[in-house]
Amino acid sequence: MLDYEMLRLIWWALLGVLLIGFAVTDGFDLGVATLLPFVARSDAERRMVINTVGPTWEGNQVWFILGGGAIFAAWPFVYAVSFSGFYLAMFVVLAALILRPVGFKYRSKKADPKWRSRWDWALFVGGLVPALVFGVAVGNALSGAPFRLDGDLRAFYDGSFLALFTPFTLLAGLLSVSMLVLHGAAWLAIKTEHGPVNERARAFGFAAGALALLLFTVGGLLMWQMPGWRLVGAADTLGASNPLRTTAEAVEGGWLLNYGQHPWMLVAPMLGFVGTVLALVGIYREQGALAFGGSSLAATGIIASVGCSMFPFILPSSIDAHSSLTVWNASSSERTLFIMLVVTIIFLPIVLAYTAWAYRVMFGRVTTDAITASPDYY
Repeated sequence: MLDYEMLRLIWWALLGVLLIGFAVTDGFDLGVATLLPFVARSDAERRMVINTVGPTWEGNQVWFILGGGAIFAAWPFVYAVSFSGFYLAMFVVLAALILRPVGFKYRSKKADPKWRSRWDWALFVGGLVPALVFGVAVGNALSGAPFRLDGDLRAFYDGSFLALFTPFTLLAGLLSVSMLVLHGAAWLAIKTEHGPVNERARAFGFAAGALALLLFTVGGLLMWQMPGWRLVGAADTLGASNPLRTTAEAVEGGWLLNYGQHPWMLVAPMLGFVGTVLALVGIYREQGALAFGGSSLAATGIIASVGCSMFPFILPSSIDAHSSLTVWNASSSERTLFIMLVVTIIFLPIVLAYTAWAYRVMFGRVTTDAITASPDYY
């Protein structure tokens, strides 16, 4: 039977897999929605763009639900602190995400150009805002959240909504937006017919990829100067979860220490850079598969870089380092993690198989002729 330490490590890795799965699948939906008003100018072109994600966007959101559920069940302390402290930010994200299903379903109910234009911009907001806020949230995790725990493990959050937006967190937010816009543009390069929309998508995608490379580089350089957290003394990897038993401190450049101690972790940022370059090459050479594969690797590498940099921390505290939440002190019980792992082993392959089947069935380019000829399209 797996011991407590191994179960915690497995669930830390699984949380990363779920977040990467969300970025790779639902991420291009968000990128396509963000690009919608700019790459498509006529109603037929906009319908074509919408229908590149129309058949699969709902299924892609399974990864978002799985990620939230995993945090709730596997890391209850993290869920309690983050979802209460970042409540307004979460509300903004959910409000923006709600615009997507409404926009998809209502947009084509009326032929009025003004009606459709409003819903197009609603879809744009539903793509841009979550991409930005998710990146800002990651930036806040790297910067440390202003919370503390009392002796009864009650969490007190001392921040505000506007305080979430600092120069570094906004950089992280813009990196998230540019990464997903690149991903969305790569998807459009595969799914739209060769023509104006495809060309505009590749142009925006190339600009977004170049910006992502720049922001990822600048973010890495800033991490040399900003504080990161480290444990003081040996971690209790088998003990019961209790953040108050952890001794931690913030040190300059602390988020880069893992790369010196575990050089294999350098694979993550290398994937971020190499994937982005491959995506740019694919866009430049009009090779959609290479562009999409590269943007998928880029999202994987960028997200994995955050996890590798912060390990074993999940949510450090900027005002009380000893309240910081880690892989070792914030998990559910050993039995809970084991039962969840068994359930995941059974059902995750089903989700992956269904996802692969759905994309295989929906394979092929969307054309304006098909859009105008079929009433089944959005």
